[in-house]
This record gives sequence, structure tokens and C-alpha cells, in this order.
Amino acid sequence: MANTQAIATTFKTEILNGIHAFGTSVIRAATTKDTFKAALYLATGALGAGTTVYSATSEVSGSGYTAAGLVVTNATVPAATGTTAFWTPSAAFVWSSLTLATAFDALLLYNDTASGKPAVAVFTFGSQTITAGTLTISMPTNDASTGLLRIA
Repeated sequence: MANTQAIATTFKTEILNGIHAFGTSVIRAATTKDTFKAALYLATGALGAGTTVYSATSEVSGSGYTAAGLVVTNATVPAATGTTAFWTPSAAFVWSSLTLATAFDALLLYNDTASGKPAVAVFTFGSQTITAGTLTISMPTNDASTGLLRIA
């Protein structure tokens, strides 16, 4: 089975239930943003819309990579234009001095604060390996047309 790019189906109901806070929140007991992480997955994985939580199954391993991924820089406030709400991390995802000999092609964005580490979305890209290099995943412009997460 292959990884498939998608917003996690469970995320769609969890945002309606107030599980995720990409910005400050006045609804929940804590008013701070949640911490989100980005983890890399092998090309042989099976992530997609049905992915419900972070799991180490099919996660990459190698020099320069820490299990569970990296903390996402979240200085961007969620916004909306017209009928589309959007959010994009405020910095690229960067892994330095990285060696991953097994092909990888997916990134899981998940909520590290919420109980169970619920999945937000899976993002796919061309299958690749890397040896003693820097992997940088740049973020798109934070707007209604290209934001990383868009809900219309």
C-alpha cells in the first residue's frame, strides 16, 4: 500500500469538538496553542485520510532524525478569506545532517499536545533517500489559495 496525501478524516470532527488549537483559544481550559509535530514516513507506509494518530509504524529512522519528528514552528495565527479558513506553519521543516537510506515520501502533521497525538494531515512528495544532507520542506504562502491547511 502507498501513502496518500489527505487531511485526516478524524481531524475534521476533532476541530468541531475543539481538540486542536492552532491559535490561542478561549474555549478550552488552556488558552495557549497546541504543539504540533512533523514526522517522516517510509514510501512503503500506508498513511492517508484514515490515519487517526501518530504512530512509529513506518516512520523513518536514521542518523540526524529523532523519532516522533520535529516541533513545528507555529507563530502563524489561523485566518480566513471569503469562505476558506487556512493555516501554515511559520517556518520550513528542516532536518540537518540527515541520513535516511530507505526511501521515504510522506510527512505526518500531528498534534503532540492532545491526548493520543491525533493526526492532522498527511503530505506526500516524491520518494527519496538522503545521505549526510539537509532536508528542507518549505512552507507555502499562508493564504486561502495555497495555505498548508485549507478548509473551504
